[in-house]
Order: sequence, then C-alpha cells, then structure tokens
Amino acid sequence: MISKTVQKFNKTLKVDGDKSISIRWLLLASQAIGVSKATNLLGSEDVFSAIECLKKLGVQINFNNNNCIIYGRGINGFKFKKNITLNAGNSGTVGRLILPLLIRSPYKIRIIGDKSLSKRDFSRVINPLNEIGAKFYPKNRGRLPISIIGSDYLRPISYYEKRGSAQCKTCVMLASLNTPGEMRIFAKKSRNHTELMFKELKIPIKIKNKKNFNIIKTSRPTKLSKFNLNIPGDISSASFFIALTLLSKKSQLRLKNINLNPSRLGILKILNKMGANIKLKNIKTFKGERRGDIFVKSDKELKAINCPSSLNSSAIDEFLIIFLIAARSKGVSYFKDLSELNKKESPRLKLGSKILNMIGIKTKLTRNSIKIYGQPNISLSKKYEVKNYLKDHRIMAMCTIAALTFGGNWKIYDPESINTSFPSFLKILNESFKIKI
Repeated sequence: MISKTVQKFNKTLKVDGDKSISIRWLLLASQAIGVSKATNLLGSEDVFSAIECLKKLGVQINFNNNNCIIYGRGINGFKFKKNITLNAGNSGTVGRLILPLLIRSPYKIRIIGDKSLSKRDFSRVINPLNEIGAKFYPKNRGRLPISIIGSDYLRPISYYEKRGSAQCKTCVMLASLNTPGEMRIFAKKSRNHTELMFKELKIPIKIKNKKNFNIIKTSRPTKLSKFNLNIPGDISSASFFIALTLLSKKSQLRLKNINLNPSRLGILKILNKMGANIKLKNIKTFKGERRGDIFVKSDKELKAINCPSSLNSSAIDEFLIIFLIAARSKGVSYFKDLSELNKKESPRLKLGSKILNMIGIKTKLTRNSIKIYGQPNISLSKKYEVKNYLKDHRIMAMCTIAALTFGGNWKIYDPESINTSFPSFLKILNESFKIKI
C-alpha cells in the first residue's frame, strides 16, 4: 500500500549492478580458462537463474555479497549429461543466451521458464541456431519448454537481425565460440555489451558501423583467458529514480557509478528533449564500458515529445517510465514503432496505456504506437489497484513511482516481482525516502 507522496529531496544514491553485463559476464567467464572474478554483480533472480543453469552444467561458482568467482572450464567445457533441465526463470536473456553455448552438447538439454517467459518468442534465436547446426525439439516450436541437442558439424552463417534485439545478435555471436569459420551478423543497432566484452577478451571480432546497422564479423578463438570485472550500476534501475526526481517538486538527485554505454542512453536523450535537467559527470571508461554519475534536477517544466524511433532500441526497457513522465508533460507525446514492447515480460505497450487510462490520462493506442495526452497538474486522490500484469517488474516499479508522485491510495500486488532485476529497489525507497511498501 502507498498512500503518500515523496516530499522535496536532495539525495545521492547507488543502484544495483547492470543486469545485461552481469549475465553476459557469467556466460563468458564460464567459457574462460581459470578463475574470473566480478564485483558488484547484480544479485537478482534473473542472475541467480544464470548461475544455477551454469552450475547444472558443471561450472563451480561462488557468490557472496555481490562478489562472484567463477572457475571457468574453457570453451565447450561444460559437463554434458543426460536428462539435464535448465530453468531460466523469468529471464529472456538467460533463456536465449544459454542456448548458443549448448550447440555442441551430445545429449538433449531441456530449457524451461516461468509462465511469463514461456509465452515469449524463442523462434528468433532457434532459427539461426538451427541454421548453424543445432536441433530443437519439438520441431517448429517457438516457445519454452524446448530441448536442444548439439552437433559436431556446425557451420557459420550470415545472419540478419532486423529487430534491434541485442539478445538475438548476442546469441549468434556466442555461437561463434564453437563454430569454425567466420560468422557474419548484419544487425540493427542495439546495446553493444557483448561486442565490448569480445574485444576485451581478444575474441576475433570486426565491426563496421553503418548509419542504421552494424556489420559484425566474429570467429572462434583458440581459448578465452580469465577476466575480472567491476560492474557499474544499471541505467534501467536508475531510470526509476530519475523519474521520481523529475516528477517531484524542487528535488535533485545524484546517481553514482552508472553504466553510461552510449547504446543505453536513449532514456536520457529522450528526457532531455522533453526539457529535463539531466547532466553526466565524472565519466570514465573501464574495460570498454563508459560509467559515471547522473545528476538530475526537477527545476524545469517538461514538454511533450514526438519521439524519434531511432532512439527506441537504446531505451526499450525504459519506455514505461518514459510514458509516466509524458503523462505529466505539457502537450501530446507520440511514440511509434514499439511493437517489440508487447513481446517483453508482459505486453508493456498495452498495459502501460491501460495504467495511464486508469489514472485519467488519455491515450491513443495502436499495435505499435501510443499518443499520451499530458496533464502537467495531475493530482490523484482515488484508490487504485494494480494486479494481473504477469508479475512484470517494470510495471510494478512504474506504478510505484506514479503513486509516490501523483498521489492517491495504491495497492500494488506482487511487489516481489522487482527482485528479477532490481532487488534493492524497495530497500532504497525505505531507507532513503522513508517509504515502506
């Protein structure tokens, strides 16, 4: 239950480690030879799903207080056994990116997930892995549960990734670790954490940047050496507190040591176009990834935006919170080419519109776009219930920020859903803002 709004504040916060980087480090460190260490690894349910999957494949992993040690077994070093079932939980990243590491398995390995993940499209990674040489059962099934069996006769492919999906691109890149020859990927621009890790690990990779897409060529290394990593804060998690600041009066916030990878800064570009006062300071680069501090002030009136679709892929996980900010902006905001939002943990484009309508914000929704008619003076006093949203962590956090800034009396079901990606969210609200949920 939430029945009061936050008052003006001036805070400095840290958020949990970046989820995309955490999971990718786990997968690649499992393929390295030797002991790799990570600090500030995200301690979320999605990351724990990755750890448990790797342990079932024979990888020794020690995790304690966000510090992680992996005893890598080398490329194709998993202990493949009969009747292994790997549970990806709620994580599309784990479910999709564990598959390319299994394409040499002599036995069928079954992949399962929770109710939400089992509704999501896996054909987007099954199809290229089929072409490379892996086989899936049952045939022509595009959702979990599925089983994969590898092959000794793998072949490189030319793969065209048109969605702007970093998971699809990364899937084929990881498959190249076990495939002879050169893998070619023509990919719509998306987050590039995997490319940066490949470079740091000296995995053969060439990248040619075009205006709207990249050409990536990668091939099998002889081995991967152990590597250590300090993981920056997740900008997706930071976005909830950015919104909390912008939607509160006379407030300011400093978020420390956040991942500032240019392929992830879509939300900041969009909000600055809407008139937000957001600045980046103390920027540095560590092992290819930019990081630094984000400073936010709520001293400007926000205005509507006709959002360029070129920013979609770099803000795809943050659009729900962007929609919430548009709800309090002056004018009509328009977001297009967002059909991919409905293929996340829940149909986020539809549910985002439904939640805004529930609190009196007019929207016009199509299959892949939304218009939001902002109300700069919105102030709520009614009772609101949020449930039946497939336990989507971002829906939960969006509604929490709405309750803390727009007012009203809110009952938000399944608050523990946030543990898939940002387990300290409620703790930060309680300790730093004295909000108990």
